[in-house]
Formats: sequence, structure tokens, C-alpha cells
Amino acid sequence: MQDTLAITRVWNDLLGSIAASAMHAVGLSANPRTVISDTFALELTVAFGLIVFFLIVRLTLSVEKPNPAQQIAELIHEFTGGQGEQVIGHDHTRFQAFVTCVALFVVLNNLLGLLPRIITPTSQPVVPLGIAVLTFLYYNFHGVRVQGPIGYLKHFAGPLWWLAPLLFPIEIISHLARVMSLTIRLYANMLASDLLTLVAFSMIPLAIPVAPLLLHFAVSLIQAYVFMLLAMIYLSQAVAHEH
Repeated sequence: MQDTLAITRVWNDLLGSIAASAMHAVGLSANPRTVISDTFALELTVAFGLIVFFLIVRLTLSVEKPNPAQQIAELIHEFTGGQGEQVIGHDHTRFQAFVTCVALFVVLNNLLGLLPRIITPTSQPVVPLGIAVLTFLYYNFHGVRVQGPIGYLKHFAGPLWWLAPLLFPIEIISHLARVMSLTIRLYANMLASDLLTLVAFSMIPLAIPVAPLLLHFAVSLIQAYVFMLLAMIYLSQAVAHEH
């Protein structure tokens, strides 16, 4: 399949040889000209854009005359900070950078579906799965860090020791299912939004289907918020001390 996006060709020119060499090192064959797909190219573009944005904010910080980029960053910081304080508690600042990056990465990838000829990256299963796995590893890591390995495992055993043999496997399966839940929720909603927009464009080729685009915009924001909120909830449960 030929690359259909100019940005994909750019990323293949820049990183295709490196990516192909890495794949060859593990026994996989790849063409340096096509190793980076459209979806991955869009993800790289979003990640690169976020890095550039925050570098600009960091290098141009001003107390007296904040520029528009700094004002946007402060609004995002205040929003995620407020949500984190409500869900996680007083120690939310330790995790704010992660949940902010997840929320921004998801929402920007979601919103790419508003552009012509662009398939929303998060409507491809591998993208939500990757973010879900990262979130799963992150909150479990901090659960072990805060509680200790034994203390964290006690969360899975329940309050009564004699119920532990029953509850432990159920809790383990429940936690593993969170990866599937995060993945399917984001993937299914964005796929449905993409299909609706595509159908609207095919039925009304001479006019801009404003309603489906507005719906896609709303779904993009809501799904990013839900993903961020669930990540915060999982973190709050993982680091909470039982009394």
C-alpha cells in the first residue's frame, strides 16, 4: 500500500532507515521508504508538535507578559490540576505531567479526523492499545512504588483473608481488562465518529457537513477527557493507603 500523506513521506525520509534497521535487528523485514505508516506518522507529528509547544512555553516564560502559548499551557495545567486534585488528592502533582500528556496526545490525535483525507489515528486499534498499555504500566508501577510489592498485592486480596483465594484472581483479571476497556472505548467511539463523518461527506459532497464535524469535535474532547479521568481514577486507587 502506497503512503497517501505527504507527512508520512517526510517521516520515512527522516526515520525510515533507522526504523528499518531496528526491525531488521529483530528479524523483521521492512522497506525504509514505507516502514512508517500514515497512522504512525500522524502520531509522530502530534508528539513532535507537543514537544515543540512545551519547549516554546519553557523558553519564553514570563510573569509580567505571558505569551499566548504560555496562557494556553497555564489553562491546561489548571484544568488537569483541578481534576487531579479532586480525583487523586493532594499528591496529584506527581502524576499531573503524565495525565496531561496523555490527554493532549489523545485529543490531538482525535481532532486530526477533522482534516480532509485524514483517518483519525485513534480509530486504529493499535493506537488506543498502546496508550492503554502505557497507562496500565504507569499506574501499576506507582502502586508498587508507593505501597511496596506486598502492600500493593494486598489490594487484590480484599479485606478478608479467607476470601483472598477467590478475590485475587478476579481482581487480577479485572485489572487486565482495564487495558481492553480503555482501548475499545476510545477506538470504537472514534471509529464510529469517523464512519459517520465519511458517510456524511459521501451523501453531501457539495457542502460541508457541519453537524457531523461538530459531533466529531465533541466526541474527540469527551473521549480524551474520559481517558484522562480513568487514568486518574486508576492512579488514585493504586496509590491509596487502606485504613
